Amino acid sequence: MEVVIVDHPEQVMADIIADAVREGASTLGLATGSSPLATYTELIRRHTEEGLSFAAVNAVLLDEYVGLPTTHPESYARFIRDNFTDHIDIGDVHSPDGMAADSRVAAQAYDHLIGQVGPVDVQILGIGSNGHIGFNEPSSSLTSRTRIKTLTRKTREDNARFFDDDLDQVPMHVITQGLGTICDARRLALVATGVGKADAIAAAVEGPLSAACPASILQWHPNATIVVDPAAASRLKDADYYRYVYANKP
Repeated sequence: MEVVIVDHPEQVMADIIADAVREGASTLGLATGSSPLATYTELIRRHTEEGLSFAAVNAVLLDEYVGLPTTHPESYARFIRDNFTDHIDIGDVHSPDGMAADSRVAAQAYDHLIGQVGPVDVQILGIGSNGHIGFNEPSSSLTSRTRIKTLTRKTREDNARFFDDDLDQVPMHVITQGLGTICDARRLALVATGVGKADAIAAAVEGPLSAACPASILQWHPNATIVVDPAAASRLKDADYYRYVYANKP
């Protein structure tokens, strides 16, 4: 695992994605939520100002709320269009069907689709304050596949700000790629900023590999990069070492 501590994580994340696209990546895994927003803004800038093209790339989303149509302003299919894919030249963008009559069947179908269009070349990840990635909450199986999950109250409280601070409006269930599905990607790139993510980052990077911190599965992946700002890195015991390694990277 590579840990990168920089003032502007979105620059490093954009470099990872742009390099992969230029080298022939065909499928990107896109995360939603606040963590990757600055990265998407930078990639849009590189597309419009520097000619970075995504025309040969397809994308798959990590997750979707159950019960929200794609037209809902807080659906993740809508989020990714508004904040990224509508502003670049990208191919097909796939997401789970949150309105399916049977969410379990929809989850299995989505896992199969990812296998068909993948493997994902770079999977972008954020991290929740409780260590979740995608919507794999603590206690998620480390080999889990795409499935329906019940959100913790903490996650719903964290996301209530997107629903007029009304917890009752936040869906209880999601379809999410499992940790095993996520780890099928050739490369994982997780971004986090702010002191509110510091404990989760410390647990993911320096804690045990454990279902108690789902993001710790990145320790098991052969090509995982965690990019954080100094605030998010503030609980890392070996932060100086990570800075030294990155500064002297061959």
